[in-house]
Amino acid sequence: MKKLILSAAIILGSLSIYASTANDAEPVKTTVNFQSAYTEIKTDEVPAAVKTALETAYPGAKLEKAYVNEKKEYKLDIAVGDQKATVYSDANGNWLKI
Repeated sequence: MKKLILSAAIILGSLSIYASTANDAEPVKTTVNFQSAYTEIKTDEVPAAVKTALETAYPGAKLEKAYVNEKKEYKLDIAVGDQKATVYSDANGNWLKI
């Protein structure tokens, strides 16, 4: 009798896998944010506040390339010794997390 009840429970449980509900809910909306495109600028066009923040945060860092987007956010390719990195800053020298 135990085997019969156990078998019935297993069969009913396996049939519930195929059960589905009607999808009357609204479709899921997905929002995708794209980063603004950066355009390369000369390193001497970088604002003084950004250069000062770079010298303070990364002493001895060399600014190799600089880029800016329409929001006046700066992407800076820097080298410190033999290590290279990319950092992001706004026009006031505040570091951004991207």
